[in-house]
Amino acid sequence: MTHADALTEDDRPMRPAMLRGWRRRCPNCGEGQLLRGYLKVRDTCPNCGEELHHHRADDGPAYLTILVVGHLMAPLIMWAFVTYRPDPVVLSSVFAVGCVALSLYLLPRLKGVMVAIQWAKRMHGFGDPAHD
Repeated sequence: MTHADALTEDDRPMRPAMLRGWRRRCPNCGEGQLLRGYLKVRDTCPNCGEELHHHRADDGPAYLTILVVGHLMAPLIMWAFVTYRPDPVVLSSVFAVGCVALSLYLLPRLKGVMVAIQWAKRMHGFGDPAHD
C-alpha cells in the first residue's frame, strides 16, 4: 500500500496546509487571505468560504516565536561578541532591533501555520461535518 492509497478522502494534507499558513493564506484553497490585519484570523475565507473561526491558536504562535528567535539570536550574539568585541551598548542595541524585527516577521506566519495545522488535523471544530 502506497502513501497515496493510505490517504482517505477525509484526510487533509498537512504540508501544503502549513505552507499556505506560512504564506498567510487559507489552508483550504491557498488563495484567500487568512488574516485580517496583523494577527486577526478571518471568520471565513473570502475566496472559498471555508470557516476559520474555529481556530484556537491562542499563545502558541508567541511561544514559538520566542523559541525560534531565542535559538537563532543567542548564538549570533555570542559569535558577534567573541569575534568583534563591540561595545555592549552597540551589541545590545543592534540585537534588540534584530530580535524585534525577526519577531514581527515570524509572529503572523507562525500563527498561520498553527491555524493550518488545526485545520489539517480537524481540531477544534474544523472537522465538524455540520461546519465543513
